[in-house]
Amino acid sequence: MEDGLWLIELESALQDDCTVDDIYAICHGKTLPEALRLDVWQVCLGVRNKPDQLAQFNEIYDLPFQALLRSDCEEFVSKLGNEDEDKVSVVCDLESILTFYCKNRNLVYEPNNGWVELMLPLLSLKLIRSDTYNLFEAIRDTYIPKGCGKNGTVFNVFRLLLLYHDPELCTILDTKRITPDCYAMGWFQTLFASTCTLPVVLSMWDLYFQQSDPFLVFFLSLIVLINQRDQILAMKASTKEELIGFLVNMPCNIEADDVLDFCSLAQYYSVKTPASFKRDLLQVLFGAQRGGSSKSEGSVVSQALCLPVSVNELIENASIQNPHPEAVRFFLVDCRPAEQYNSGHLSTAFHLDSNLMLQEPEAFQTAVQGLLRSQRNAIDANSNAGGEHLCFLGSGRLEEDQYTHMVVASFLQKNTKYVSLLTGGYEAIHEYFGEGMVDSLEDHDPLKCLLCNKEQLRYGGGKAIANNNNPKALNSGANSANSSATNSLKRGNQRSGHTANNNGTAGDRKSTIDLFSKLSLAMKTKSAEVKEKLIDYISNPNANEPGSSRTGNGGEKHVSRNDRNGKRYRNVPPVFSIGEDQEDEDELNSAASESSLVVRGAKTNSQKQSDPTEEIVSIQSFLKGPDVIRYFKCQEVHLNGYMYDSYLLVTAKHMIVLRELETRRDRARIIVRRQLQSIVKITAKKRHRDLITFKYGYPEEENLVITDMDRFLIPNASEVTDLISRHIVKQT
Repeated sequence: MEDGLWLIELESALQDDCTVDDIYAICHGKTLPEALRLDVWQVCLGVRNKPDQLAQFNEIYDLPFQALLRSDCEEFVSKLGNEDEDKVSVVCDLESILTFYCKNRNLVYEPNNGWVELMLPLLSLKLIRSDTYNLFEAIRDTYIPKGCGKNGTVFNVFRLLLLYHDPELCTILDTKRITPDCYAMGWFQTLFASTCTLPVVLSMWDLYFQQSDPFLVFFLSLIVLINQRDQILAMKASTKEELIGFLVNMPCNIEADDVLDFCSLAQYYSVKTPASFKRDLLQVLFGAQRGGSSKSEGSVVSQALCLPVSVNELIENASIQNPHPEAVRFFLVDCRPAEQYNSGHLSTAFHLDSNLMLQEPEAFQTAVQGLLRSQRNAIDANSNAGGEHLCFLGSGRLEEDQYTHMVVASFLQKNTKYVSLLTGGYEAIHEYFGEGMVDSLEDHDPLKCLLCNKEQLRYGGGKAIANNNNPKALNSGANSANSSATNSLKRGNQRSGHTANNNGTAGDRKSTIDLFSKLSLAMKTKSAEVKEKLIDYISNPNANEPGSSRTGNGGEKHVSRNDRNGKRYRNVPPVFSIGEDQEDEDELNSAASESSLVVRGAKTNSQKQSDPTEEIVSIQSFLKGPDVIRYFKCQEVHLNGYMYDSYLLVTAKHMIVLRELETRRDRARIIVRRQLQSIVKITAKKRHRDLITFKYGYPEEENLVITDMDRFLIPNASEVTDLISRHIVKQT
């Protein structure tokens, strides 16, 4: 009864204007009945209502390679075992479809290019020629990678995937000089139609087309290898030819009953692969098959040492709350020299100086032990900084990154799984954060940062440093144990309702951050001291905990908001300023006295976001409040680009921001309540004057500590900044 219901539901959906998602939700991986297969495939491939393209065919068979094409068609059909009468009809349809395809796309037919084999499952459906042609064209355009030739980009990509998931198996094949194009050419050209039996291919394609994921063929091919890895390892002593013969025919062992598990495993490995790798290569590998592929396409991965990861995925990955248990989580390893690391880095990065590998091999091995221990502890604590997937980071400059590549190679030689390299290195991170790097990078010092100095020289002057007011002070504000490379992203999540004590993991994460800070501190010292410090830490990891008798005074002290007391900040000069959020900004200094960050209701700055659901108010009632001087419609802007409709209100002593509720536009949540005295800097984008950033903090002796920031898109923003600055000055 249950089996019959899903078929009835599928038939009903096909009669309506259903989508691929509708079909997938109904079928759940089941093999399709023959009567419905055509309709389902047409919906999945987007050709259900496509007109008869073969009507344009003039039935003239005059291509330069026509004789070769006809011969291959006849040879292929003769192996099918049809009756003689049927053979003539099948050969005619096959030759007509492929001839028109060549003329329509201006393509050249070549022997063993997989076109004829790809037609077999379609011919078995016994459709009219126009439907067969539309399906063939759609499959070629959507699911067959471009450039499936000798040394093609397709096979370089596949090798990187194999290296990522099974480096030992990849190394064995590399040693034999067996590249993927030697054994997997037919897999990719025909979606396994050239090696698997017809029932297996039909079942596989049923699932494949419902997934709408062209990249799935890479993971299906990966599963074929991994499932047979024991036999491949046992054949290490065999000749290259024997091993290739075994590899080519491996898909022949798949049976129809295995297809569902086969595809499920492929999806599992897809989830465990960095998404940016697939996303960045999708355009290169897939799309309309027109002419030959560009030689420049192969340069993307042909020389890659290991799987590349984009900076966007790396940064966003650390901010994901409650990810899928099998999803990719990165453990970032910064391999730049110590002086570069100390001039700016992501707070989630573990420092492993690549120079140690040649200069002090023993210290390097000790550092690697510390890295692996730190990774294990971060994973156990479910930290955002912890993950199975190692992502290595260089400077982004080729001449320096040769040492980083040596470090990566050393991990690959040990058959370490999930090894990747950040595309563009630290330079890509620097560019990603742009003007927000002061708030997003740990210990960023524009005076010593090579990239800041390069930009300074490019734009002609020392003003690039002036916009930080006091670089050392700003860096000290970012140098707390609670900061992260995605500080602003996390603030956005907290405001959306995530709390620090969710599921009771806050204590575990804090211990992980403490461990991370101590290991990073040990790695930041000059190379001559690395071995001694790491051995001391590994043997006695709690030596520097509060209360320990071995707590020293030489360590780097992180500024904490809780360290503040009233006496420390007396008799300091005014620190408030207005400027442009740009390297060559002109600062307009005004005056404002230092003040406490305590807000209305005795809530501190660190508490203001602890439970956003506490203060939900009526927008109109709040805007008409007696304390409100003026209010402005605006949008709150997060570092990840998300924007929220909001109102910014100014009172005599406070700046308040209401975020509209999505469910009720007449009500809002109070997400920001700041004393005006806590604002130490207001900046505007030079090329976008209405994008305003408010920075909050306090003086620390001669320095300025930035503790938090908010960013808004405000029409006529100059009115807001003038109003707020006047009221700040009034309080000095």
